[in-house]
Amino acid sequence: MRTIEQTTQEILELATKQFKVPAGSLTAEDDFYKKLGIDSLQALEMLSRLENHFRIELPDYEVQGVSDFKTLAQRIQARL
Repeated sequence: MRTIEQTTQEILELATKQFKVPAGSLTAEDDFYKKLGIDSLQALEMLSRLENHFRIELPDYEVQGVSDFKTLAQRIQARL
């Protein structure tokens, strides 16, 4: 079973690749809208990729209002 730290790290790595930002430039506490400069459509694309990566489904109500990687990791971890 993966830890919350592993889940968080995988999310950060996937976001780094998807949005082509320097490795290590994202942290768990970052607001991904602000840090990545993305809009809601790009955030949905990221969520879709994360769902595929972790083989889970995140209901909209669970991610509504989530804007930092740490909380996102917690929501994903709860579904694993």
